[in-house]
Amino acid sequence: MGNSEHLAILKQGVASWNLWRLENPEIIPNLSGVNLRRANLREADLSGVNLRWTNLSNANLLGANLSSSDLVKANLREADLYKANLKDAEVSGAHLSKAHLRQACLQRCDLSLANLNGADLTEASFKGANLSGADLEASELRNADLSETNLSNAILSNVNLANADLRRSDLTNANLEFANLSNVNLSDSNLSTANFSNSNLQECDLSNATINQSNLSHANLTDAVLSNANLSNANLSNANLKNAVLSNAILSNSDLSNSNLEDTILSDAILSNANLSGAALNGAQLISAKLDAAFLIGTNLAKANLRLANLNGVSLSEAKLFGTIMPDGSVQN
Repeated sequence: MGNSEHLAILKQGVASWNLWRLENPEIIPNLSGVNLRRANLREADLSGVNLRWTNLSNANLLGANLSSSDLVKANLREADLYKANLKDAEVSGAHLSKAHLRQACLQRCDLSLANLNGADLTEASFKGANLSGADLEASELRNADLSETNLSNAILSNVNLANADLRRSDLTNANLEFANLSNVNLSDSNLSTANFSNSNLQECDLSNATINQSNLSHANLTDAVLSNANLSNANLSNANLKNAVLSNAILSNSDLSNSNLEDTILSDAILSNANLSGAALNGAQLISAKLDAAFLIGTNLAKANLRLANLNGVSLSEAKLFGTIMPDGSVQN
């Protein structure tokens, strides 16, 4: 349990507490396990404090300094942490459901296995944070900085990540079903085996991303940039990829059945053994694409550009080829 003397000083008010901290920098306060529910700790200096298992639910922590603090298993449900500083804090396994963390600093914070369900994290900074296994379902992360974060195995279903920065992040095996990722930067990220089914990835930057074996079925990827991305063995069935850029992308053994690839750029893409049955590729640019052994039954290739494409082992007997530019440069009538 926490130190009773330290708790008594805190109960004198934030001004007294902050003055005591300033005058006693060598003391590491211990408030572990105490009940601070609904406490007014606005702008309190709680840096480095032991708050493990502490009840801070509904507490006012607006602008508080919690940097390098120990909040493992703490209860912060519905707490107000607007613009709070949690840089380098240990928050693993903590309960932050429906907490208010707008513009909070969570850089390099350990939030592994934390419950952030329904939390407001708009414009929060997580750069370098550990969110592995965290529950972020239905949370607000608009315009948040999540670059270089660990989100492996995290629950992000129904989350709003519009305009967020997720560059160089690890989302391996994360669940982003029905998530809003419009205009998100996911370049150079690892998204292997992640679930993006029914998610909105419109205008998303996925260039150089590793997305192999991921589930993108029924996802909206219109105008997305996936150049140089690795989508091998990915499930893109019924996905909307209209106007997407997939130049130099690896799509070998991927499932693109019934997907919309209208006017998509697939130049130099690798589509070996891909399933494109029933896909709409009308107007698509497939210059120098590798389509060897691809499955193209019922595919719409009208006005597509297949110049210099590799079609070894491919049957086009049931494909729609009106106005299609063939590998040798001839145009089908």
